[in-house]
Amino acid sequence: MKDLPARRLLLVHAHPDDESINNGATMARYAAEGAHVTLVTCTLGEEGEVIPPALAHLAADRDDTLGPYRVGELAAAMKELGVTDHRFLGGPGRFRDSGMMGTEQNERPGAFWATPVDEAAAPLVEIIREVRPQVLVTYDPDGGYGHPDHIQAHRVAMRATGLAADPAYGTGAPHTVAKVYWNRAERPVVEAAFAHLRATAPDAFPGIAAVDDVPGVVDGDGITAEIDGSAYAGAKAAAMRAHATQIALADEGPFFALSNDLGQPLLTTEYYQLVRGVPAAGTGAREDDLFAGVTEAETATAPEPGTGADAVRGVAPGPGTEAGADAVRGPVSGSASGGGPDSVSGPASGSGAGA
Repeated sequence: MKDLPARRLLLVHAHPDDESINNGATMARYAAEGAHVTLVTCTLGEEGEVIPPALAHLAADRDDTLGPYRVGELAAAMKELGVTDHRFLGGPGRFRDSGMMGTEQNERPGAFWATPVDEAAAPLVEIIREVRPQVLVTYDPDGGYGHPDHIQAHRVAMRATGLAADPAYGTGAPHTVAKVYWNRAERPVVEAAFAHLRATAPDAFPGIAAVDDVPGVVDGDGITAEIDGSAYAGAKAAAMRAHATQIALADEGPFFALSNDLGQPLLTTEYYQLVRGVPAAGTGAREDDLFAGVTEAETATAPEPGTGADAVRGVAPGPGTEAGADAVRGPVSGSASGGGPDSVSGPASGSGAGA
């Protein structure tokens, strides 16, 4: 049986493209340094708006084939980042994109938002117990900007982290994730990046977004780690470019827009808030390594995914794969609530653009 590398990082995201926008530089850095990076994407992003006119027919209100197309985009993005372990929660198409907050798509059968948290957390527990990551990254309780799938991804990730450590839950050896981080963006840095956009490329897009449109933007006090990904700026940009239905990059400069055509900066230093676990002892400053303080025992090797009896399937197929269009979704009843201290009951308010 082969073993995984000593350092193992798990990221939980709502839709294809979220990982590249939020964590692309971090993922590329750790993959290049030899860590095992696992991405779990909770939906196929079927309800996203399509940017290129030539692909408009993919949209949910037309052919409804955007999800399978985005499977291929995600695979291409992961190749750019050097990440080989990327999966869809429960398998491709198990949970459907819930659309924007307050729309009818929120409660349709199979919608991620409408799925009970414990039900959606179960396959993530299996992945955690298989991969045995020391570090997990996901969104804050608002999902960064209020999208229901982002909020649900937060709830599911936090709940699964607790359940995975409980020896009384399910099958497989329990595993405690040493450090859990939420994605953040530092307001002064974002403000400076927007100023650079206005000064150097004011006409790159029809408009310019607001600072508060950036997911997870906070004042610096809550940020505990910053990862300098400047050496991987090209990889992050290439990964974002692979998500062509959702992201348009500027011809010049580190800028991009989503389907709203509002320009925003592409950030290569990525920020995090440690919410579970102990920061590196004695630093007195922000961490520059998400694995800082992880003990030798916690970095013991783990079986390679797919080699054990409890291996979880559902690794994303390659570009052009049609998996997802015919995936069995099945009606799921219940609200987006889950028991336990790590879940937040009931639908949350708020809205955001993009999927």
